[in-house]
Amino acid sequence: MPSAEPLLNTPEFTVSELSQSLKRTVEDTYGHVRVRGEISGFRGAHSSGHCYFALKDESAKIEAVIWKGVHGRMRFKPQEGLEVIATGKLTTYPGSSKYQIVIEALEPAGIGALMALMEERKRKLAAEGLFDEARKQLLPWLPEVIGVVTSPTGAVIRDILHRLEDRFPRHVLVWPVKVQGEGSAEQVAAAIRGFNALPEGGKIPRPDVVIVARGGGSLEDLWSFNEEIVVRAAAESMIPLISAVGHETDITLIDFVADKRAPTPTAAAEMAVPVRSDLFVEVGDLGRRTRSCWQRGHESRRSELRAAARALPAAGDLLAIPRQRLDSAGASLPRCPPRNTHANLPRSTAARPPRTLHAATDTLPPGYHYPTLR
Repeated sequence: MPSAEPLLNTPEFTVSELSQSLKRTVEDTYGHVRVRGEISGFRGAHSSGHCYFALKDESAKIEAVIWKGVHGRMRFKPQEGLEVIATGKLTTYPGSSKYQIVIEALEPAGIGALMALMEERKRKLAAEGLFDEARKQLLPWLPEVIGVVTSPTGAVIRDILHRLEDRFPRHVLVWPVKVQGEGSAEQVAAAIRGFNALPEGGKIPRPDVVIVARGGGSLEDLWSFNEEIVVRAAAESMIPLISAVGHETDITLIDFVADKRAPTPTAAAEMAVPVRSDLFVEVGDLGRRTRSCWQRGHESRRSELRAAARALPAAGDLLAIPRQRLDSAGASLPRCPPRNTHANLPRSTAARPPRTLHAATDTLPPGYHYPTLR
């Protein structure tokens, strides 16, 4: 065993001094670093708002912490099993004699990590029933007001307005938002909820349909439309919603919850309104068909009337017998009063010859009465 006497001249440190010395050495040597690894042991934010977990690979592990303020500003939140690239400062934690990384920025480690996170969120939201077809609403046939959630300075809003102008001009309300970067998801969700909060008949008209639109881009550029806050806001919308995010091959989670998915923003405008010129042609065609139908019905009834008229006898034939009866009755009518008179005279009076009055003083015999005509 070596003698301990030569070590008596070595400087003596307290535990705290040694810990502080190690801390300064680690921080001065490494400073800011970027570390790639898989998140392990993440159980959500602590009651204090800070996040504690570890980054690991096949053979090593390093503790990590995200302070509350940094976590609230992060675009990508930590999630168990997600492979990420963390940027932060390497330091030590004297309380447990370990080194750790204080993360200031977090991003998925490539497209694979993003796709894995997207698929996991998709399964979670689908299990809640947010993607069910029974929840989807029908689009209005001809909306009076169209709400558009997009960037006010991009080409997307110009394409939508031009397409609406060509097809059927409508009143358009634009809710300007960021469509990429930090805070964009919160702005998009607030715009969807803001349109739904507008009262019916208010000063600002409430849209009949809402279009959420953005141009094409990478998966990272479109990631705001994969955030839960945006998907849930779209699911809660009582106004029919059209998702028009990216190009035809781009898929985001808002596409699954929207009432209708458009491959491009221009296609969303086409879904929202019909073609005005086509409506004029259709109305004219319907008018011609209505007139033709009326004419055919009129001709059909006229033919039926002519057929019924041919089946009936002539008016002279129908009235011949009644006329003959009338003529016979008219010929016998003059003979009826005398016969009636004679039929009603008293028998004694009828047998007595009538007496002729020669003077005003003459009187009729007692019991004589003038005959009464009936």
